[in-house]
Amino acid sequence: MSLPVVDIDIKYDDEKDKIRDFLSKYKGGENDLARGFANIGIDDSDDASHNETLSLKYMHQLQQIANRDQQMLIIELEDILAHENTMSELVSRIRNNTRRYVSLFSEVVDKLMPLPTKDISDQDEVIDVILHQRRERNEQLEGAQEGFPEHLLRRYNLYFKPLTSDIPIAVREVKGSSLGRLITVRGIVTRVSEVKPLLQVNAYTCDVCGSETFQDISNKTFSPILDCQNENECKKNGIHGSLHMQTRACRFSPFQEVKIQEMPDQVPVGHIPRSMTVHVNGNLTRLMNPGDIVHIGGIFLPIPYTGFQAIRAGLLTDTYLEAHHVDQLKKQKQDRGLAEKSRFYEMLAQSIAPEIYGHEDVKKALLLLLVGGVTKVTGDGMKIRGDINICLMGDPGVAKSQLLKYISKIAPRGVYTTGKGSTGVGLTAAVMRDPVTDEMVLEGGALVLADNGICCIDEFDEMEESDRTAIHEVMEQQTISINKAGISTTLNARTSILAAANPLYGRYNPKVSPVENINLPAALLSRFDLMFLILDKPSRDADERLAEHVTYVHMHNRHPDLDFDVIEPSILRHYIATARQKRPTVPREVSSYVVDSYVRLRKVSKDEELQNKSHSYTSARTLLGILRLAQALARLRWEDVVQHSDVDEALRLMECSKESLLDEEDQEVEADKSSQSQIFRLIKELNGSGHAHKRPKQPKRFGRGPGGERDMDVDDEDYDDEEDNTVLSMVEVRARVLSAGFTEVQLMETIVAYEDMNILVRIANGTKIQFV
Repeated sequence: MSLPVVDIDIKYDDEKDKIRDFLSKYKGGENDLARGFANIGIDDSDDASHNETLSLKYMHQLQQIANRDQQMLIIELEDILAHENTMSELVSRIRNNTRRYVSLFSEVVDKLMPLPTKDISDQDEVIDVILHQRRERNEQLEGAQEGFPEHLLRRYNLYFKPLTSDIPIAVREVKGSSLGRLITVRGIVTRVSEVKPLLQVNAYTCDVCGSETFQDISNKTFSPILDCQNENECKKNGIHGSLHMQTRACRFSPFQEVKIQEMPDQVPVGHIPRSMTVHVNGNLTRLMNPGDIVHIGGIFLPIPYTGFQAIRAGLLTDTYLEAHHVDQLKKQKQDRGLAEKSRFYEMLAQSIAPEIYGHEDVKKALLLLLVGGVTKVTGDGMKIRGDINICLMGDPGVAKSQLLKYISKIAPRGVYTTGKGSTGVGLTAAVMRDPVTDEMVLEGGALVLADNGICCIDEFDEMEESDRTAIHEVMEQQTISINKAGISTTLNARTSILAAANPLYGRYNPKVSPVENINLPAALLSRFDLMFLILDKPSRDADERLAEHVTYVHMHNRHPDLDFDVIEPSILRHYIATARQKRPTVPREVSSYVVDSYVRLRKVSKDEELQNKSHSYTSARTLLGILRLAQALARLRWEDVVQHSDVDEALRLMECSKESLLDEEDQEVEADKSSQSQIFRLIKELNGSGHAHKRPKQPKRFGRGPGGERDMDVDDEDYDDEEDNTVLSMVEVRARVLSAGFTEVQLMETIVAYEDMNILVRIANGTKIQFV
């Protein structure tokens, strides 16, 4: 059997000529230069405009390198394709044999490197001093440079930027055929090591002749040179000079090891996520943090084991990705017209998991969770968290887990975990031994990976009590204190907690109190800004609408049509990212309104405790929760100031979360859930609580006239209190209704509706109301 004959006619001298022609003649715009080396790691899809003024792009970069103003040279494969049509073969060869073409490009760059155009004497390195000393010895410069390794004289790092048409692949799709090729991998960063100096060129000096000797290091291990190699001194005279290492003359490169893991949507059913080791060198270090979703372009290479691992591994080798380009998924341009729509708040909320029926108020709360409030740091260092924590508790089958899954995907930085699958160490941080440096290091858990994001914890009630206490510090102080294995530190965990739990008995038992059903400690419950109890109550109308919604989704594989176009998750994610950049403040008049509302809530809570009807506790954390929700609403509008309407909506969500904890017998008429009926019940409660007073028969002054004078005398004979009817002040009615979460418009609509039914009547120029 004869082997196939492959004609590979590649002459590297001709390849160098093509490379030299490309580097010296290609013209590109100035914005291409900026995008090429200054903004690496930033999504360049936003840049739609191109500068018409073209210049020699790579020659300009070489001049910057010669002037010591730039340390990296990025070769974009798109530019090679654009230079000439015949260059497509060169691009293909670069992608298939990248490591070899890095050397070819570097050799050509060394020959094309221009002389500096400015004085760089103040930036001299040790190698410059050595070159100067050799010139002083009347040696030729060419001869002086021949004794130096290539890496020692190069003051730049050369990288290849992949084609924009390359589709990022998953970690498990990287096969053996990718070895040596330039590939692009998509994943989430799970671990980032410290930046360490990597030895590239080792320098020695002779203790006899004083000459310098350099050793090029290309492997993980090397054997030091012991004897002097100078032909003119030691070897000529037959002297065995000893070499001593000189670290100042060595060439080091920043090195960082990064672990990336498959995205959840890339993992097949029944498999565990795979991970890959990425080696980052030079200027690409410190661009990635744990939790970042990145596209990494690099060379897939094998690396043999060393030491005792080589004995155990035998012929097996490990693999890694040598990074050449890091592309972080960042925000794109926003459509500001979305915030200008009248119903944008409802539109954004209904666009969250539109396939899930109902839960309007829960979705609004989750929208505010995604946006969050403003974190405050006082002058003495005390921090007041701005992230919102929400707990969803309810019967099985009410789509709690689906909501958590959707939020973890739509959040710019989201982590999903479960109570049974998480321990205290898995949530906070684990102490592990670094395989590179053999030191004890911390590996962040779910809460650390969700820093500046959202951590969704499902089956919250299934967690062990010892593990659940690990998140107490995170939910309020937003830090994780570690004291293990000689490591004492504090990690940031600036994350919002979205927890889902089932009641104590699996399903909600209406025969026992809500406190017994919830079965969570008060110290943990008080840290949740909102807590919704979602129950599966039989109702013919609601069950029919739910069944129609579910069957429609199964038939058409999408949600039913709404009265507006549902906002795509990508647009919603970018809108939220822009809103989180705002830092709205609370003006004085709104602050006074919040204080009055909080005092009323405390009074209502005290009255409920006296009547044994209290299922929740109103504390100072409730006040902070109101402020956080109001700031999140202001952020949604991209405003810099919190308004009264934001506080009203925050109070309404607070009221809705508390109403969900009430028993059926504690609630009044369940059939009518309209806002007008609820407002009328509040007015009736106010009428029967002693706030009403009998109307006097004599005239009374009720206010100021149009000019500010007190001249509005109203005769009370038309409203004779013969039937002992009572009168309520509009000030008290408005304060009670607004504190319950309703708006001024809803109050006036209710009064007009009940006036038409001859139940209420406004008197005294609208400053008071009376029951007919």
